[in-house]
Amino acid sequence: MLNSATFNFPIISETVAGAWVENVVRGDPALEASFIAAAQRLVDRGAIAISSTCGFSIRHQQAVAKSMNVPVVMSSLLLLPALLRQLPASAKIAVLTYDSTHATKDLLGVDDPAQRARIVIGGIEGGKFWHDELKRPPPPTDIAAIENDVAACTARLRIAHPEIAIILFECAAFPLVAPAIRHITKLPVYDITDLCRLTMASIAS
Repeated sequence: MLNSATFNFPIISETVAGAWVENVVRGDPALEASFIAAAQRLVDRGAIAISSTCGFSIRHQQAVAKSMNVPVVMSSLLLLPALLRQLPASAKIAVLTYDSTHATKDLLGVDDPAQRARIVIGGIEGGKFWHDELKRPPPPTDIAAIENDVAACTARLRIAHPEIAIILFECAAFPLVAPAIRHITKLPVYDITDLCRLTMASIAS
């Protein structure tokens, strides 16, 4: 998300005060004001759309969107309702997340129990990247570790749920390995960068 080579448009960033992987992932409601303040600083600097570097920021989607006058797409999880409609009712979507123990179904934006049953969640908690991101500050990103953990999690989910037809990455670090996972699985893989590109493409330059 923060690599200038990722997008064909410029990006600017602000740090959310008090936000670390641990408290963003588990959902600290006290961070809401800090998320809004960081978004406002971005708009003041000229941002024409707002996103985040953690999919668990979906918890603050409504509050930030309500406070801004530009499009807000805090998490790739916003794509889930649309992706479900791309598939037959018998097909499932795999949500690959940094930590499945905190990826509760209330974050999915899907209220219909029948549709929720089509979403399977798997995480890489306990892996090297998971441990690295909990350090303050985190060490340099180990792309090989992410690929190994995500590929293993994907394989487990597909064995348990052969109906999986689409993969959605919650974690904003996972786009680093999206090409590899597409190659391994031969399935469509969506992530936050896709949502950002869609959002920016909709805005007149």
